[in-house]
Amino acid sequence: MDLTTYYLGKRLKNPIVPSASPLSRNIDMMRRMEDAGAAAIVMYSLFEEQIEHESFEIDHYLSYGTQSYAEALTYFPEAADYNLEPDQYLELLRKAAQSLDIPVIASLNGVSKGGWIKYAKHLEEAGADAIELNVYYIPTDPVLAGDDVETRYLDILHAVKSTVAIPVAVKLSPYFTAMANMAQRLVNAGADGLTLFNRFYQPDIDINEMEVVPSIHLSDSSANRLAMRWIAILHGKIKASLAATGGIHSSDDVVKLLMAGADVTMMASALLKKGPEHIADVLRDLEKWMFDHEYTSVEQMKGSVSHRSVRDPSAFERANYMKALNKYKLLV
Repeated sequence: MDLTTYYLGKRLKNPIVPSASPLSRNIDMMRRMEDAGAAAIVMYSLFEEQIEHESFEIDHYLSYGTQSYAEALTYFPEAADYNLEPDQYLELLRKAAQSLDIPVIASLNGVSKGGWIKYAKHLEEAGADAIELNVYYIPTDPVLAGDDVETRYLDILHAVKSTVAIPVAVKLSPYFTAMANMAQRLVNAGADGLTLFNRFYQPDIDINEMEVVPSIHLSDSSANRLAMRWIAILHGKIKASLAATGGIHSSDDVVKLLMAGADVTMMASALLKKGPEHIADVLRDLEKWMFDHEYTSVEQMKGSVSHRSVRDPSAFERANYMKALNKYKLLV
């Protein structure tokens, strides 16, 4: 079976790519994912807040006491005295790029234009094969218009693209008013790929302590339906790579998203539950499914049940809503 696919202009040996998660926080775990068959790896995210915090800390230590002694600026602080998370990230990226034989994609997470964007260039220099730009933004201001939110995404993308030559994929939320139009605008602005979709982790309320608390629930296969729908709609309509993320757990999930039109399928929750070696199981089952259904390549499968290829494309649109409700059978 020919499992090769193309993503962000690169030929990958198969469509399985671990998405950004704690699994990529050390080289040994990344090697385990590569050994299990991962075609590429998206590293965990470097956040705007971490970069800005480092800049603030460095400025504090370099300027502290200068009001008293003019020569104080010649005394630099020890590295251990301030937050080095961005530097640690770059060093891990550098080691990964040197020691792994598969592409390493850096993840940059931010919500505003600013100095943190310069780190895109540092990621490229450290050996990143591409950057996944994750604009994790929840607009809470009631006077902020939808167009302003979209402009924020486009401005950040433009700023990052202007600093690097490597491909940039944008990881999107599903909550845009006109998703297809926004996808096209991002591609027009230079996005080489789109990753669908970002999961917004919903907080919970501790009713005993009466406070808001973080809450993370790992996904299951039902979570991939939204990405499946929009990838099927966008396939063949925009000139960019499409990655499916969220709810990819089994070979069945991979098959569905490939047939919808995804170039790669990204998984995290499944690997956090079952370990990196789960990749090998998924690939084995994928090959078996292809053999049983007489497919010889991933490219042959890709987009075969997309909006432009399926006999009844209305199933991806409003008609599916009516059909689903009308066919539901009460159990009581």
